[in-house]
Amino acid sequence: MNSTPFSSILIVFLGSVVGSFGAVFLKLGAVRTTDGGVLAFLNKHLALGVALYLGSSVFYGMGIRHGQLSVLYPCVSLGYVWTLLWSRLFFNEEFTRQKLAGLALVLLGVFFVGLGS
Repeated sequence: MNSTPFSSILIVFLGSVVGSFGAVFLKLGAVRTTDGGVLAFLNKHLALGVALYLGSSVFYGMGIRHGQLSVLYPCVSLGYVWTLLWSRLFFNEEFTRQKLAGLALVLLGVFFVGLGS
């Protein structure tokens, strides 16, 4: 396997977006829980978050089928980029210097791995 098809890159990219929304719904569900034990974690937001994470795994599996794992799997880390954006949009979390530095490092790492393919 010499190259990674662009379609595989798009599928893994889509998986990273879907997974990042999974994190948003997990957060929405977690803030609605009580200290009532395991049953307190049964709500529609948490269920949707778990379903989105599982769905993102399906996209990852489809994407890595025809591409180089060493190229595609770092693209999974783009989910952190989306999650940072969604946390600002949906939860009004701040962009700190540390978060932006981490974001830059993730993007730089994905870029360098992409150059190596």
